[in-house]
Amino acid sequence: MTGHLDLALLVGAAVLLVAVFAVRASTRLGVPSLLVYLGIGMIIGEAGLGIRFDDAELTRTLGFCALIMIIAEGGLTARWSALRPVLGLSASLATVGVAVSVLVVGVAAHLILGLNWRLALLYGAVLSSTDAAAVFATLRRLRLPPRLVTTLEAESGLNDAPVVLLVILLSATGGGGHPWWYEFLIVAYELAAGAAIGYAVGAAGKWTLRHAALPSAGLYPIAAVGLTVLAYAAGAVAHASGFLAVYVAGVVLGNGRLPHRRAVLGFADGLAWIAQIGLFVLLGLLASPGRLPGAVVPALVVGLALVLLARPLSVLVAAVLARPVRGPRRPGNRVGWRGTAFLSWAGLRGAVPIVLATIPLSAGTPGADGLFDTVFVLVFIFTLLQAGTLGRAAKLLGVTAPAEPHEIHVETAPLENMHADLLQLDVAPGSRLSGVYIDELRLPVGASVTLVVRDGAGFVPGPDTRLRTGDALLIVATAAARDVAERRLRAVSRRGRLARWFGEDGREDPG
Repeated sequence: MTGHLDLALLVGAAVLLVAVFAVRASTRLGVPSLLVYLGIGMIIGEAGLGIRFDDAELTRTLGFCALIMIIAEGGLTARWSALRPVLGLSASLATVGVAVSVLVVGVAAHLILGLNWRLALLYGAVLSSTDAAAVFATLRRLRLPPRLVTTLEAESGLNDAPVVLLVILLSATGGGGHPWWYEFLIVAYELAAGAAIGYAVGAAGKWTLRHAALPSAGLYPIAAVGLTVLAYAAGAVAHASGFLAVYVAGVVLGNGRLPHRRAVLGFADGLAWIAQIGLFVLLGLLASPGRLPGAVVPALVVGLALVLLARPLSVLVAAVLARPVRGPRRPGNRVGWRGTAFLSWAGLRGAVPIVLATIPLSAGTPGADGLFDTVFVLVFIFTLLQAGTLGRAAKLLGVTAPAEPHEIHVETAPLENMHADLLQLDVAPGSRLSGVYIDELRLPVGASVTLVVRDGAGFVPGPDTRLRTGDALLIVATAAARDVAERRLRAVSRRGRLARWFGEDGREDPG
């Protein structure tokens, strides 16, 4: 027994270290690291080193555990001030958009591949969810407007909940004999109850962590992640959506100014990476390379229907429905045609559809083997295609934001005590920040430029320091001042020191 354990630890540690260093290599090559993990799983699998693994039910269970960690990290790192304006659009994409995608892909699979309606709609349901791991890992490397990034991240955190419910319903082999409206009410209840449970757990946990004096700083990250898992478990026990409960609890906790917040976020980020690596390697192990060539044609057919028809139509319908009929339109719910086109191309599929495909596989649903193989091939091909071209698509559509300040995650006691964040802003070519003096930035109280990096050397700026193209600014901003500071920096980068004179308020351009 000990010998088997030692061998398993040796293989596991080697795979983990290779996967960690593969992140750097994949970044240089422009290949999504998540696909590298899938490849590692296939290499050590039955067609490579000969490790045979075919337990779909265990994969589904471990996959759900990994998704809990990934979704929790997404919720913990989401800023409510950035999430609130786009919540309507993200929720519309995660519900109405999912329904449109299921129907379009289902019709295409039925008409082109000749699948029966139940299996065709199951294809649509499995593929209708964007993957949080793929979205987080890809978008955070690009300089994009916060509105688009937050919309896609929130969508990927929210749409797992309704999709899991749909896949379970369509995978059931017995059939409950309930009318469609009954199933609709069940789904509505599970989503509403999941959101309520997640909020309750998050609010109670936030109050407890802020008032409890734990004996070690290392216990706060463990408690915060434990609360998100508690939210999932409480939701599952109450027959509600556990995944939605996890995301809501994470958002409430992450915006609660918890003690040792940076340590909490760092711990959650590390757990999410481990979950991503383990999940993709496990899914690569489960795949049977000998069957995959036969799934290429169905994968291309369904994938083209998904990317060229289902996703654009679902984004368009969701964007239209998210606009209020009366009253002022919130900027976050208006993305413009450029933003709509980018949202359509950026709907990345990753581990989530493959994990969802294990649900009918473990339930013995007819046609589940072909579904799993098709989804696996589709995810591999289209993630490589879409993730590798997102940067160029953003430039082509004109939705890049090189002058947008982005947060740097550091753990320091002064920032913790001030409830402040450290932001970095680059003075890109063409930015009107070039030539502006520091005192002309007119940053709000609570925000200040603490360091300027120029030509590889850093110095503390004074009020008369004049910015140049290529400068990198480090800005400390308290939670209360951050949003105002970001809008001011955005306004000056567009219109220069006289931004207010020109009526520029620094809000994001809807595109």
